[in-house]
Amino acid sequence: QVQLVESGGGLVQAGGSLRLSCAASGRTFSIALMGWFRQAPGEEREPVAAISRGGGRVWYSDSVKGRFTISRDDDANTLNLDMNNLKLEDTAAYSCAAAENGSAKFDYWGQGTQVTVSS
Repeated sequence: QVQLVESGGGLVQAGGSLRLSCAASGRTFSIALMGWFRQAPGEEREPVAAISRGGGRVWYSDSVKGRFTISRDDDANTLNLDMNNLKLEDTAAYSCAAAENGSAKFDYWGQGTQVTVSS
């Protein structure tokens, strides 16, 4: 099993920045892909960014490309999301997720951290 705990959410003005972090514990050696998802009230959960083990491959949704940066430190078992130029539509609960090596889906999820962008 893997446990994921997010931190770093909060209230920020539009145009501002925040860094989200996700600490992984447990069977972290089994984790391959990690990612961030978000869910706004009344909306479906959507993927935001993902990163392979070692950081060699990254993916971003079109809505955050150029503003958000995903990174991970496999030695420290942490995943980060640097969010810049935040917009009102970025307001959501953000969750980190992890997929085991060879898995076709994200197997583990954190509880989430709220990001609220105000005008």
